[in-house]
Amino acid sequence: GELENQLLQANPILEAFGNSKTVKNDNSSRFGKFIRINFDTSGYISGANIDFYLLEKSRCCRQAPNERSFHIFYQFLRGTSPEEKQNYLLEDIGNCAFLNNGAVAVPNVDDAKEFHETIKAMKIMSFSDEEITFWLDLNVMERCQLGKMTVGEAER
Repeated sequence: GELENQLLQANPILEAFGNSKTVKNDNSSRFGKFIRINFDTSGYISGANIDFYLLEKSRCCRQAPNERSFHIFYQFLRGTSPEEKQNYLLEDIGNCAFLNNGAVAVPNVDDAKEFHETIKAMKIMSFSDEEITFWLDLNVMERCQLGKMTVGEAER
């Protein structure tokens, strides 16, 4: 039913926001998750909870050579139109300081296609357009903008 489909669609979202390319694994989970599935007395799924823990937060701003940050950043930058990039004041991955070490191509992964699959999964999970925009603004665009900032010494 619908609940089972939503449970299945949670995974692409979790992977987009919580998985990264590492040297040893192109889709490495950088967090822990505990999934609790509730069943009714007749054995049908009646609900579910997902708990997250131990997210590798440092990966947002720094990656080892030949590794990438979380998939959602690359999906967003490769899956949005030039107009959307301009609205967000974004350019290429190489211009995003938090991602430019991770501007590594992943064989057999189409980030643009994966971005559209992530958005599709969010819609199946009943995210509104406003909620999707909020999560992209908060998690992607703002980090890319922060990566453009430079800190210097002020004159006295």
